[in-house]
Amino acid sequence: MTLPPDFTLLQVVPELETGGAEQTTIDVAHAVVRAGGKALVATRGGRMTSRLEADGGRLAQMPVQTKNPLVMLGNAARLVDLIRKEKVSIVHARSRAPAFSALWAAQATKTPFVATYHGVYNAKSGLKRWYNAVMTRGDLVIANSDYTRDHVLAEHQIDPARIVSIPRGIDLERFNPSWVTPDRVEALRQAWGIVPGDRRVKLLLAGRLTRIKGHLMIVEAAARLKLRGREDFVIIFAGDDQGRTDYRLEIMAAIAANGLEREILVVGHCDDMPAAYQVCDIAMLPTTKPESFGRTAVEPQVMGKPVLASDHGGTTETVLSGETGWLVKVDDPDAWASAMAKAVDLGPGRLAAMGQAAANRARRLYSVDAMCQATLDAYGRVLEARAA
Repeated sequence: MTLPPDFTLLQVVPELETGGAEQTTIDVAHAVVRAGGKALVATRGGRMTSRLEADGGRLAQMPVQTKNPLVMLGNAARLVDLIRKEKVSIVHARSRAPAFSALWAAQATKTPFVATYHGVYNAKSGLKRWYNAVMTRGDLVIANSDYTRDHVLAEHQIDPARIVSIPRGIDLERFNPSWVTPDRVEALRQAWGIVPGDRRVKLLLAGRLTRIKGHLMIVEAAARLKLRGREDFVIIFAGDDQGRTDYRLEIMAAIAANGLEREILVVGHCDDMPAAYQVCDIAMLPTTKPESFGRTAVEPQVMGKPVLASDHGGTTETVLSGETGWLVKVDDPDAWASAMAKAVDLGPGRLAAMGQAAANRARRLYSVDAMCQATLDAYGRVLEARAA
């Protein structure tokens, strides 16, 4: 479906620092510009602003990250002015607090409104459910997985025709093993203290150091493997603690208490994730709470690496157990120890074959191009429905 020649998209996102919603904002803006349209992003700003502008998008800086009602009203007025001045075709909100201002502005200007559910928002009260429901009050809701779509339908009882599932896209050029030079891989090995000739199977858990990512449970699983006399594996925790110093110290204490200093490396933030996936043989996503999509289960598959993932949430769609990786019982150290042992015992040849199957599937289903085309098609349907 082609967009009108004068198409202008306004996306509203709290900030452009880092994360899946922010990356998707940049990707869709780039796709709109490539298709001949204009792409505006209303946001507080952030380090990814230069990427937006390099791709031909434009920044409209305002404090849309706020939850202050008076500032939100001010943002709505600013957005009304922007929509009228730029002749915006569609307003697309990607977070709840900015969605209120964006929805008010869209309604005031009679502009189509779309919102993306980038995560599963839990509601323990009627007020919180009302707050979350702002994402469902426009022309169309986009869910980043079937799991998220099912959650939205169960929570808000909206017409199923008004919600579409568009999985998050991975940059197939960036996450292409062919473009990762040996010196990038070797630089990470050295930085992480992996000595040349270390033939142990390497398992990577990529993600910020937060309890829901399952680090402590993996320490327990590794301890069980070591008690069985296994010394053929090394686990890498790559991620920043983002100020959660106590949790990082808790992880380090658990590693020391189990004598796992040689088997588990806590390496901090990693700027070169494609190279990180090349260092490893297997990736892990042992989340204790379900992820709506689980980007770090898909990126390694695109790179040809099989994945061990918790058997819940979006990963039940992105990992085919026994074919592209394994789905493992949630928060169960024994189950994870057994799954890790099974994966390590496959050997290089069978791991590579499973990784190739993972790459073939992930590259077909989860590319940035597929996500962007599906999003532009959704915009086209919204515009057609409004015209009718």
